[in-house]
Parts: sequence; structure tokens; C-alpha cells
Amino acid sequence: MATPARAVKVNRSGFPKNAYAGLPTTLCQGCGHNSITAHIITAYYELGISPYMVAKMSGIGCSSKAITYLIDSGHGFNGLHGRMPSVATGAAVTNRELYVIGVSGDGDTVNIGTGQFVHTVRRNVRMVYIIANNGVYGLTKGQFSATADVGVTLRTGEVNKQKPIDCCGLALELGCDFVARSYSGDPKHLVPLLKAAINHRGFALLDVISPCVTYNNHEGSTKSYKYVKEHAWPLDAVEFIPSYEPREVEHPEGETLEVKLPDGSYIVLKKLEKEYDPTDRIGALRVLREAAAKKQILTGLLYVNPDTTGFDQTLALVDKPLAQLSQEELRLPKETLEEIMEGFR
Repeated sequence: MATPARAVKVNRSGFPKNAYAGLPTTLCQGCGHNSITAHIITAYYELGISPYMVAKMSGIGCSSKAITYLIDSGHGFNGLHGRMPSVATGAAVTNRELYVIGVSGDGDTVNIGTGQFVHTVRRNVRMVYIIANNGVYGLTKGQFSATADVGVTLRTGEVNKQKPIDCCGLALELGCDFVARSYSGDPKHLVPLLKAAINHRGFALLDVISPCVTYNNHEGSTKSYKYVKEHAWPLDAVEFIPSYEPREVEHPEGETLEVKLPDGSYIVLKKLEKEYDPTDRIGALRVLREAAAKKQILTGLLYVNPDTTGFDQTLALVDKPLAQLSQEELRLPKETLEEIMEGFR
């Protein structure tokens, strides 16, 4: 007797999880970037977002290869080194119905791509921006990147003497309204943060420590698996409740904090640091600096402003995506054109 075929589990939109997969990875076995890719796939699948509505963007580097390994049927663009944010901005403005995600590296973001990164943050373009942060240029044999800490060593023994850029601190200073840090090896923390970032109305930064097993996983590294395990300092445990699911549990006041997003979903933070308030930007900068002084890797939702105004709102775009407007809708009425011309006479 033949064994009946097992029914394929699908999400609320009718897609199986493998609809969110891409090509097999060519990165090193054990690379943290592969874990990040797996967590992104899980987040979009569990939210039930159509893979056809995802626009995945990247620049150049090991991290930027990720868009090949996820959501094969999504829209994808692999741009120049550090130039991904401007392409992502164009996609987000032209079709505001797309879920835009950029996957970048520490070198791609705050070395060659610093200018593009900072302007995309300050414009508050609606997108999820993931930094797969390993502190080195893995694709070009492991040189220090701008996030390498003072005193860390390369595999060859060379010591870094330059101060690092804290990507979360930089984003906070620039006015970013969603700033979080997590670790590639912690899906219970990273997946809910990804879901919250996807539902955020503006620019959402996720700085994810992602160990490089080939060039930065040794004694003397502050981004190795061993170091992160020993020095991670979590601010919170994160839960995300989408708008289509009921809130069945009342969380105890003082121990948890609920943040309601404009679409009706909730971020629930179980505060491990009792006094921490993730809606306090100055407080976020303070704890970041305190953690750095103690050589701790602070993880958690550092700051969120649920009432943010995204770039598409600032531009007062029409509801219909610009990419779908007809010629008639794009053309000014004759009376309006004459009125404008009259203003120049």
C-alpha cells in the first residue's frame, strides 16, 4: 500500500516555505551570512508576504551575494560596491507597494558606501537595511573594515589601530527611527526583529554580527563565534505580533513594553534591562557608549519611533504606485499647465 503524500504546509498567502528560497549558497560552510539568509526567508514566509512583492537589493561583497540565495521569484538588483542605497531608494519611491530589503556588509556600508548610507537614513526611505557585520573584507582576503575594533588582530597578526564606526550609533545620530542589533546565530531574537523591521514605516536598520569563519574567527577577533558568545549583552527578548493575529496574552507592565506599529501589529519587548526605554533616542546612544566602554556587544531593539514619517510620505506621493500610473494620469491637465505657465509670465 502506497504511503499517502504529505501535504505541503503553506502560509496565509498560500506559499510554501521553499517559495522563499534561492539558489544554493557558495559561501564558506559555517558563514554567519548563511544564517542571516535563512532567518530572512523565515521572516517573509511567516509574515505571509508574497515573494513577488519583495525587492531585494545589494552591493558587492560576501554579504551582498545573499540576495541570490533567497526569494528567487522576488525582484533583485546587485549593484556597485556601496551604491545599493540609491537603487533601493528608486525602487521604494517608484513602487511603494514593494517590500524593499537591502543586504549589505560592514565594508559596503561604512567604508565605500558611507555617503549613500547616511543620505538614505536621513531621507527615511522605507526599507529594511541589513548589515552583515563581520569586521573584515572577506571577499578580498580579510582586510580590516571600518567596524573593526581597536586592538583586534587579523589572522596574520596585524593589529588594528584605527577607531571603529558603530553603525547603530551612526544611524541614531542621523535620526534613524528603527535601530537594532542582533547576532546571526540567534534566530529567536533576529527573526522577530526582522518581522518588525519589515512592518516599519520608514528606514529600519539591523546591524547583525555575522562571524567570518575564514578570516575573522580566531583569538584576537571581537566578531568571532567565541567572542560574541562571551560578550553579547541582550537588552531584550523580542516578540512580534502581526496585525492579523489576536493579542491573547496581557504582558506584565514594567517587565515588558509593547510598541504598536501603524498597521496594527505589535512589537513586544521583554526587558532584560529593566530601566531601558527603546523609545528614548538619547538613552539608546548612552547605552551603546556604555557597552562599548565595557567591551560588550549590545543586542536588542535599541530605538524605535512608531510614528515615523517615511520618505514616500514626505514626498506626498499618490497612493497608486508611480510605476503603475498611466500616461493620462501622469500628464498634467491643460488647465493646470496653463496656470503654471501663467505664473512665469
